[in-house]
Formats: sequence, C-alpha cells, structure tokens
Amino acid sequence: MVGSEEEGKIILVLNCGSSSLKYDLIKMPHRLSLGKGLVERIGEEKGQLEQKSGDKKLIIEQKISDHREALGLVIRAITDNEEGIIKNISEISGIGHRVVHGGDKYASSVIIDDGVTAAIEEFIELAPLHNPPNLTGVMVARELMPDVPQVAVFDTAFHQTMPPQAFLYGLPRKFYEELKIRRYGFHGTSHRYVSSRAMNLCKRHPSNTNVISCHLGNGSSVTAIARGCSIDTSMGFTPLEGMIMGTRSGDLDPAILGFLMERGYSSKDLMRILNKESGLVGISGISNDMRDLEKASAEGNPRAQEAIDCYAYRVRKYIGAYAANLIKLDILVFTGGIGQNGWMMRERICRRLENIGIFMDFKLNKEMGSREGIVSEAFSPVTVMVVPTNEELQIAIDVYELAFGGESDYRRRKSDVVVGIKR
Repeated sequence: MVGSEEEGKIILVLNCGSSSLKYDLIKMPHRLSLGKGLVERIGEEKGQLEQKSGDKKLIIEQKISDHREALGLVIRAITDNEEGIIKNISEISGIGHRVVHGGDKYASSVIIDDGVTAAIEEFIELAPLHNPPNLTGVMVARELMPDVPQVAVFDTAFHQTMPPQAFLYGLPRKFYEELKIRRYGFHGTSHRYVSSRAMNLCKRHPSNTNVISCHLGNGSSVTAIARGCSIDTSMGFTPLEGMIMGTRSGDLDPAILGFLMERGYSSKDLMRILNKESGLVGISGISNDMRDLEKASAEGNPRAQEAIDCYAYRVRKYIGAYAANLIKLDILVFTGGIGQNGWMMRERICRRLENIGIFMDFKLNKEMGSREGIVSEAFSPVTVMVVPTNEELQIAIDVYELAFGGESDYRRRKSDVVVGIKR
C-alpha cells in the first residue's frame, strides 16, 4: 500500500456511467496509476466490483442498488486490508469526475462548487443517461470526503472553442437561443490528451501546430485542433452525429426520420434504432466489434467488408474536410480501441490521403500494432501517430493543476504544455 507520507498527491478519478462506475487512483505529479477498478451492473440483482493493483486483484459480487452504494463499495475496496490500494481515504488529496455535458457554460475543467453542481443538473436534459449518475458521484463523494477538493472535467469543454460557423446548425435561430440546440462535441478529454501527448512526443508547441485527432472505437469522433484549441469536431448536439460507429448511425439525411415516422415508427423507436441498432452492426448484420468484422471479411462475408469500407471512408472524409479548414496539417493522431489496435483500419484510412501530405509507412504501421509512436514515412509532411488515450490521467492532471496549482509532471520541460486548462 502507498502511505500518505510519500511525496505527491493521490487523486481519485471517478467515471460514473448509467449502470457502471470506473475508478482510478493516480499519484501526481508522478502520473502513476496505483490501481483501478470497475463496478458493473449497478441496479441489477447481481452487481460486481473488480479491482486491480499491481499483482493484487479483488472481486466483490453483491447487489449494488445505486451509485451511492457503488461508491461506498469503491471506498471499501481501495482501503481493503489485504487487497486494497491505500490504507485510509484520508490519503486521497483530490477527486476528479468525468462529466459528460457541461453545455456552453464551461470551456475548461473547474473546481466543483454549488454553481457547478447546478449546471450539471441543468444539462441533464441534454445528457439524460450520463449527467444524473455523474452528479450522483459528485454529491456522494462530497458527503464521504467533504474536505477533499473535487474537479469536474467535462467531455464537452474542449470543444467550446469552436467558432459559430462550426457549432451552429442551419435551423431557425430561436432553437439555438431558446433551447440551446447547437453542436457541442464529445470525447473532448481524450482528444485533448492525445493531441497534447502527440505534440510533446514530436517536441512541438501548440502555438504553431495543427492536429487532427481520430478517436476510433465503439464510439468514434474526429477533431480538428488548431494551436491547441478544438475548431471543429464530428459529434454534435449528441454523440449520435458524425462518424459511423459501433451501433450509432452517424450522419444521415434528417428527412429519413420523417419518412419512417409516417410509416409507424415512434420517436422512441427511432432513437433506439439510431443509437443501438445502426452503424457497423446495422450495416453488417454481424457485430459492432471491428475484430469480428475483420474476421468475417477475411472469410468472404461481403456485408462485413461493406461495413469496414463505410467506416474507413467516413473517417477519411472527415480528415479531408478538416485538413481543408486547417490549411496546414502537422500531425494526424489515431487513438481509441480501433484507432490504437486496428493497424489494418489505420492503413485503409490513410491509403488515399497522400494528396494532402499524409504518407503512411505501411510496414512500420503493421509492426507498431498498438504501441505508441510514429507510423508515417520519414519524408511525410504530416506526421502520423498512434497514441493510446488516457482520460483518467488527463482528469488527474486537471485536478492537480486546478486544486493544487502544481505542475502536472515534475520531469516535464518548461516548453511542454497540456492544453485546455485555464490557469
């Protein structure tokens, strides 16, 4: 176990989903994960907590009624006498919460106060599945550890630098002014982390660097980043817009919805279909998992190949559009389950992008697999990279900087910058 007498601050990172709770204990400024865990099936008859810390593994199976009980179970697990991570919760110096929706109020991570909790509640209407458990996590953590500073890290915050031409829809202005219907974007914490990491690895500064970040997984998005700021992103009012994803449709003609409603589909039916039954699984009829589709395609299944081709085409299309608006592109980053692990998908995406200065080293790309590093030719004007995302670490960095005013990595050179934090 790690004692509180050791130098540094221990940050508890919480990610409360609709029926799950992920957590990580990270020691700052060392950027060291001491242990992490996942609570699943909250609200069901049989829930489970699984925690790993070094060689230690703890599994607790019991009914977990709600997120309040889940967080209590987390505290019990991390302080367990035999398999725990710390001796006492007094060792926790700060708490970071992933919050899905901060609307247009927050362009950076913030220390949580009553105004912030009110805003999280206000935007429940825009994220009904995620903001309620996010808020519960904040309130319960405040009850259990009232003197520990807490920070909200919003998925939407990084994209609040988008200009109006990127976030406004072609709808009557009243919908934006009265109902706040606009493009918000998501995956912001991931895009911020991997773009910053890529620039640091390339020894570049945000002030003269443009990046396109591709977070590709069951949920996928592409973001254009100029001088450290998001200027456009593929997800919109909700995470449904943009890319074809594992089960989400992505972009489509909105008239399709009216067409289907006239044929008896309710709005609830359509939301279920677009969010849960579309995308890769809808096109292929096989799976939402790219690994399954690659296997089926290799065995000659044409629908699997069509789903793969549609996915690669849409990513390539967004990269091309964003490269046009950035004018100068310096780094293309791949991350997420597919982006990091799917070397074949990275190759498909990059094979027709030479006209905008993207020259992938296909042999190196295959050899790199899921490892972090450069996968472009030495002569490529655009550096193509694989960077594993680490949203938990980015949240811990934000807590450390905002709550303690500390430098996020004691080994970092002064020229290195983690963008997105208002100091």
